Amino acid sequence: MEGMQKTVLSCLVATWLGVSFSASAEVRHYGAGLDNSQWRVSEYSPLQCTLEHAIPRYGDVRFHAHASREMNLRMVVNMLRLPDTYDIAAIKSVAPHWRPGQASRELGNLDMYRQFNSEVGKTMAWTMLTELEKGMQPTIYYRDWHDSHDEVVVSVSAVNFHSRYDDFLDCIAQLLPYSFEDISFTVLQYHERTDDLTNPSKRRLMQIGEYLRHDQDIELVLVDAHTDSYGPFEENETLAMQRAESVKAFLLEAGVSEHQIRISGHGERRHVAANDTELERQQNRRVVVQMQRPFNPRLLSAQAP
Repeated sequence: MEGMQKTVLSCLVATWLGVSFSASAEVRHYGAGLDNSQWRVSEYSPLQCTLEHAIPRYGDVRFHAHASREMNLRMVVNMLRLPDTYDIAAIKSVAPHWRPGQASRELGNLDMYRQFNSEVGKTMAWTMLTELEKGMQPTIYYRDWHDSHDEVVVSVSAVNFHSRYDDFLDCIAQLLPYSFEDISFTVLQYHERTDDLTNPSKRRLMQIGEYLRHDQDIELVLVDAHTDSYGPFEENETLAMQRAESVKAFLLEAGVSEHQIRISGHGERRHVAANDTELERQQNRRVVVQMQRPFNPRLLSAQAP
């Protein structure tokens, strides 16, 4: 009887071990270890800040912030092998193995789209950075899209995080408080019968110059100058060109190449308001600056909310 009990117990242990081994074999875990956890600030400018963490054999995660009127942040999972179908991954905060006994915490979800890198918005991205600052590991869980029996686990390590995070925060603090979209179409106003800008327009032009000193992706700048109908027609034609040339000179000093600038002087021919009152004439005394960049999906994505 005792021999039979031992045999049954041995079979149960063997079965349990087999199940445990099978379960562990169904999990593919990607993450950097103590010896290869790398963080770096790959973009550091008044226009863009990027903090990257490499995940061996998987890809990397990237935290992006860009120049804008509002604080922004997003986290992109840059995969070597893109998803083959739509899925929803879970994101948890998990303690590293050297902090045993600390419970994991659910953070939220990550939408995964076919043949696209996945990303989360500002709230979740800041939450993940906060967990990393605590020494925790934000971890992504999902079923493999080719084999539903395999679970993929992607860990973001906090090892070597803090020094690069400090650099990233310093970069964010120096981002310009306006984006390309904020200044790409600008109307500058002028004092009557001169090429002197009003004070608000001077400040606006300085913002444009500051932005252009850092953005190397400007393809074309269009400068269209106008006047009100006060004074002789020919003098207004000349005054419009003086205003356009003045703005062009400023753009050249800001680093824009001459072949990228197109100027036009329209005089009093294209009014946007009547000329009966000073307020209406002020609206017509203007230079319209339009900036264009070549289409770039990466730049478009970077500006997404």
